[in-house]
Amino acid sequence: MRLKPLALPVLAFTVAGLLAALAAVFSVDIIEKGSEEGVRTELTRAGLHWAEVDANGLQLYLIGTAPNEAERFRALSTAGRVVDAARVIDNVNVAEASRPAPPRFSIEILRNEDGVSVIGLVPAATDREGMVARLEGSVAGGSVSDLMEVADYPTPEGWDDALDFGLSTLKRLPRAKISIEAGAVAITAMSDSAAEKRSLEAEFARQVPDTLRLALDISAPRPVISPFTLRFVLHEGGARFDACSASTEEGRARILAAAAAAGMDGKGDCRIGLGVPSSAWPEAAERAIAALAELDGGSVTITDADVALVAAEGTDPALFERVSGELGADLPDIFALDAVLPEVPDETDTGPREFIATLSPEGSVQLRGRISSETNRTIADSFARAGFGSAAVYTAAVVDDSLPAEWQVRVLAGLEALARLANGAVTIRPDSIRVRGETGKAEASAEIASLLSEKLGASSEFSIEVAYREALDPEAALPTPAECVAMIDEITEGRKINFEPGSATLDSAARLILDDIAEVLRDCGPLPLEIAGHTDSQGRESMNLDLSQQRAEAVLAELRDRRVLTSSFVPRGYGESDPIADNGTEAGRETNRRIEFSLLPADPVSEVEAVLERLAADDDRQDADAEPAAGESQ
Repeated sequence: MRLKPLALPVLAFTVAGLLAALAAVFSVDIIEKGSEEGVRTELTRAGLHWAEVDANGLQLYLIGTAPNEAERFRALSTAGRVVDAARVIDNVNVAEASRPAPPRFSIEILRNEDGVSVIGLVPAATDREGMVARLEGSVAGGSVSDLMEVADYPTPEGWDDALDFGLSTLKRLPRAKISIEAGAVAITAMSDSAAEKRSLEAEFARQVPDTLRLALDISAPRPVISPFTLRFVLHEGGARFDACSASTEEGRARILAAAAAAGMDGKGDCRIGLGVPSSAWPEAAERAIAALAELDGGSVTITDADVALVAAEGTDPALFERVSGELGADLPDIFALDAVLPEVPDETDTGPREFIATLSPEGSVQLRGRISSETNRTIADSFARAGFGSAAVYTAAVVDDSLPAEWQVRVLAGLEALARLANGAVTIRPDSIRVRGETGKAEASAEIASLLSEKLGASSEFSIEVAYREALDPEAALPTPAECVAMIDEITEGRKINFEPGSATLDSAARLILDDIAEVLRDCGPLPLEIAGHTDSQGRESMNLDLSQQRAEAVLAELRDRRVLTSSFVPRGYGESDPIADNGTEAGRETNRRIEFSLLPADPVSEVEAVLERLAADDDRQDADAEPAAGESQ
């Protein structure tokens, strides 16, 4: 059968069309895959791993979630560098922008003589006007510069307590920087004296809430020593300092080394302070002490730039002449030497005339011996009554108009020295003054030496035999931590801190016991004390542990309410884990329900663990709040 003439061309065109269509399909598929792979490779190189590519014909769909608008635009630009940008279809989503993290709220309060400046960032809920009003009240009319900024974020936990405490300290600190943030206060300040420094540290430690971290850096200036005095005495009984002053640690070490070389046994001390007349002070002291050691007796006194070398009676005049001459030549330029060789008393002398003032431990003062005139007798009596109290003074001195002209000056200086003692006596003779007694002030000998040198002259002969007694020192006489715990044990012997049944509420008798304990602790100062709560074994163990912790914390809160410094106390509940009696009997259970006081170990790690345990107990207690307090029987 023969095909018609038109059929063959039609067949040819049909076959060609089919081949063309097939080639087009393959070409599109190749272009799709090539474009998709090219764009995906470029996106990967650009680090845009969140972006995906899907090809549909010649169109490329860019899909995914961009972290921000800039990243979306970067992905489109990257794809447009591989294929025609018109072929890129943008199906990218942008992640919803999250709220920025809240800023760190903090302020710094700077106070000086000119007023107060406060700078920092505070939450919008802070009563800014009330805060400025408190600052104005603290500076008593001084200016307040408010440089604070505000951010509208929630007030962080601990911010209000920190702000309240920080502002409350400002009244006591005329020169300070107070840094406040949520849960923490840091104070850098200057005090007028070491005593004020200790007082401020104790006061702030007592007042700070338990929820706050307090950092204290309170400095005290070095004392001004006037006159700047050193007095070194060498005699048959040994060597000692009646007074010693230095301006630096290095200078003190040099002076003490010179004293040790001259025969001083034991550990000496020098006050470090301001007022040194010359940087060559240590050199002058070394040379003067060495000269005295070569004389083998006497005293050397340096008052500011005046050096007085007094040899012992009977010193060889030739030796004295040589040593004093060499010392005068060797002293630094600013220092002037006055060397004295006492005369040997006449063997026919019937004895020195003298004036004696005594101070008894009870505070009674008696003035006996000789005085130069009736007027001077009245002056001495009035001077003593002004210093010791009118009722405490008894005067029985007799008038002797043959006494030296400077006798009255020596009497008044001796009475002033006696006032530095807790008890003792002053003996005044024409050629010497002797001060002896007991004191509760460690610097008393140095103060007396400075006083006598200033009133009588550095070359005057005087001796100071003053013993420091710790029992007379109001600070050193404080009980030790172990003694404090022993006194608490005495209070609780035969008495017991009881609570209402199944609760942490103290009964009335327990409050009276805590009154007595608080009186002891107020005299003890800071000490590492554990307040331990114990229960019997009735009830669930977890509930008893929780109840014992609550009771220990209740005792801590009661002591704090009685103005006891509790920042170093740790309340800790032991539950039923440490019985001291049989829980099988009522009497035994009653004994096991107790509060105990003991010293914490010195290891600082234990204190950290105690805090962590307390925080853990707080969390456990919150979880148990919904359960009934079905612990012990009473």
